[in-house]
Amino acid sequence: MRFEVSKVLDAIEVRLTTDPALARAVVDLAEVVRYADLDGGRPASLVRLGLLVDALGRYVAEENVPVYAVAPRGLISDTDLTSNERMVVRRWADDGKIEVVPQVDDRVLEVAEMLGLPVLTRDREDRYRASRPWVAEPGRLLALVSQQGGPALVARVGRGEAVPPTPRSPLGERLLARVWRCPAPNCNAYGSGGDPDSPFADMRTFTSPVAQPPPALRSAAPTCPRHGERLKDAGPRPATEVFSVRIEGVIRQRFVVSEEKPMIIGRAPEGGGGVMLGQWLTEDARKWISRGHVSLSLRAGEVTAKDISTNGTGIRPGGSMDDDERITLHRDESRKLVMEDIVELYAGVHVGRAKLWANGGVVQPQSVMAEAPTMAIRPVGR
Repeated sequence: MRFEVSKVLDAIEVRLTTDPALARAVVDLAEVVRYADLDGGRPASLVRLGLLVDALGRYVAEENVPVYAVAPRGLISDTDLTSNERMVVRRWADDGKIEVVPQVDDRVLEVAEMLGLPVLTRDREDRYRASRPWVAEPGRLLALVSQQGGPALVARVGRGEAVPPTPRSPLGERLLARVWRCPAPNCNAYGSGGDPDSPFADMRTFTSPVAQPPPALRSAAPTCPRHGERLKDAGPRPATEVFSVRIEGVIRQRFVVSEEKPMIIGRAPEGGGGVMLGQWLTEDARKWISRGHVSLSLRAGEVTAKDISTNGTGIRPGGSMDDDERITLHRDESRKLVMEDIVELYAGVHVGRAKLWANGGVVQPQSVMAEAPTMAIRPVGR
């Protein structure tokens, strides 16, 4: 059973991010691990985060949906967790998979407001309605409840009606337009990588300037949420665009294209830094799509697609599925993409800006709980 739990935690880890461009919801990790009424088990269990992650995937009908988790520092030493779970929480914190703060307070709401994301919580957050009135808006707070088909997210306010995406706050836009540096040594979120000759330097993980999380605002000053140090402005942040991979109508993965470097998409790009599609392709598609098939780059606000494949890359202007309008790029040919253009690597294998597709196209996303020991899910009141 211990091996199965470790596999579940590894699967959950892939779905954790503090990248503002990729996160789809924010959660207080210390809250969700104590949803003991879901399984009638231990007071705290890290595996319960997997139930929440799965529920978010079903809520947005999309595969591989990333979650922004905030945890109080005390969770790392919480004896209600197993020693292995405490070690995992520490690793997630050190690798920048989750954000660790001395006390959560309203940090979850601060992040959600800056990024325009929903908060996954059972708390109605009444104590913050004066300072953050948006918590009373439909769809901003989503609670995990048990239903016949398994745990699901329901809106705390409203009747489940569709709500338009919430934009980032003006403050969030301003803070995320800059790169920040923390004076604390080896800060993984706002550090520069430190001294490469220092012990264990190659084992430390530092966040790329493109993916830095939003700073905390303390006394009107941008502050490192983990160390409490005032951050220094290190200049403008590289521009980004969020893209999605859509295969046979299902959004499989989101990724970021930035001014920092091109992004390679293909069957299995070399070097491990690109977007790998092989695990979702049919046999015929795997034969057609090259290991590195197309490169997307961002310069001066414009995204350019460059074919680097053997068989060519299609462009669907304006998203048109009319084959007469399809444009084929051959080796080393490039084309600038307008907002609605779709890149086609093979029939049904599409890449486009994430905002093009309102629905992820999948009813039952792949579960991170596939390897979990059998759990009894009990009904939970709303």
